[in-house]
Amino acid sequence: MKQFADLFIQLDQTTKTNTKVAELARYFAEAEDKDKLWTMALLSHRRPKRTVTTTLLREWAAEQAGIPLWLFEESYHVVGDLAESIALVLPDSTRKNNRSLSDWIDFIRHLKDQEEADKREAILEAWDRLDKTERFVFNKLITGGFRMGVSQKLMTRALSKYTGIEENILAHRMMGNWHPDETTFDDLILTEDPLDDISRPYPFFLAYALDDGPEDLGEVAEWQAEHKWDGIRGQLIVREGELFVWSRGEELVTTKYPEFEILTSTLPNGTVIDGEILPFKDGEPLPFQKLQKRIGRKKVGKKLLADVPVILMAYDLLEWEGRDIRDWPLLQRREKLEKLVAENPAGGVLQISEIVSSKNWEFLAAEREQAREKGSEGLMLKKRNSPYQSGRKKGSWWKWKVDPYTVDAVMIYAQSGHGRRANLFTDYTFAVWDGDKLVPFTKAYSGLTDAEFQEITRWVRRNTRERFGPVRSVNPELVFELAFEGINESSRHKSGIALRFPRMVRWRRDKPVSEINTLEDLKALVR
Repeated sequence: MKQFADLFIQLDQTTKTNTKVAELARYFAEAEDKDKLWTMALLSHRRPKRTVTTTLLREWAAEQAGIPLWLFEESYHVVGDLAESIALVLPDSTRKNNRSLSDWIDFIRHLKDQEEADKREAILEAWDRLDKTERFVFNKLITGGFRMGVSQKLMTRALSKYTGIEENILAHRMMGNWHPDETTFDDLILTEDPLDDISRPYPFFLAYALDDGPEDLGEVAEWQAEHKWDGIRGQLIVREGELFVWSRGEELVTTKYPEFEILTSTLPNGTVIDGEILPFKDGEPLPFQKLQKRIGRKKVGKKLLADVPVILMAYDLLEWEGRDIRDWPLLQRREKLEKLVAENPAGGVLQISEIVSSKNWEFLAAEREQAREKGSEGLMLKKRNSPYQSGRKKGSWWKWKVDPYTVDAVMIYAQSGHGRRANLFTDYTFAVWDGDKLVPFTKAYSGLTDAEFQEITRWVRRNTRERFGPVRSVNPELVFELAFEGINESSRHKSGIALRFPRMVRWRRDKPVSEINTLEDLKALVR
């Protein structure tokens, strides 16, 4: 555990990518194989499930620190992080700890079926064996809130430096439904044939946002344009007569989309298609909000299947006749994909993302402006000679999204942030006019500078009306311009609407509350 805690501190204290890679590579060279696996799992969002409630942890921490619970809660609101708050208030440890990271994770998992009294005794003993840094990491693990500030791409670079294996090969080996209990470091990373697992997907190729228009990209003829559909990015795999569907978040979602079962028999073995799981009915895409009704369900009933059917909108072909063809140019992969989709008798559940005619950049700009009418978020621009790469690479694929919707609204609630922003009010609730009343309709917490957050925090403290724990209601005076990607009707919200990806664009110091937008303005945007 000490090794892992030291790694955590080293990574937390630097923003330099090369330093992080070097520290991770050093850790992989020194740690036990089981600890290497669990570190890779944690960085790949494969965390142990929570086995003790945060309510109990707060009570036990306050009791062990000899302070009333209310004082701990107030301290927690100031610190902004529960794991750190507990680590800070506890007295110094009196015993030594020689357990490894994997040992402590097993300890946490074994708490699941224990009685509350036994859990309390085990947790107090654990805290007494760990120093402050180790406690902090342990608390992060047990609360399920572990974040290390390291992307999977960066971890792959470190593993490549340690093992000498190419990054793209390692990225592929770490995809799929692996778990530290079911494999070894040698089998997962050092095995030469990563295709032994027939369900294993390929790393997704991700595009960068195109902010300034496409004119600097060169000749339009060198690029393939298609709509950027608003669903869930996924890979559909058919190997050895079995079907697997993976989301971009590396979640196996085959059972959530029974519509695709027919493709098991209509697609040839050795086929991997990259595309969008898209809600689609009566020949057109449905709003993403409709798909959200299905995302959290383990089983989808007949009514929901009928109301929100899905298709796979195919973008690319990654494997053909069992052969990895990602190094083929896009133009060649596209030809195979078009033939595959055209010959598939799947009744429309597999469709191809049509290429948008591109006479010139001006023509594509006009097509982009009409994207929302077609249910898309804008255009994708892909170089015709580009291979299918791993992760986010600049140059070959660009997403040219439509400009976001904007609205002016007033802040009515403020809440303190987390981590380094725990002492600032950064999370705001906004309202618009509905007649002569202000109606809350969304929250936002990003888009402003640190200086602006500090200024607003001082204002909040002077203009608080009421307190509700960490939340404060404030005088409705500060107006902000908000941007968002989409809007839909919602029965769960008092306003009757829900925004997609809301964020603050600017603080409208020039605008009075009387001139902000109305709920009617927002409802007029609902498609």
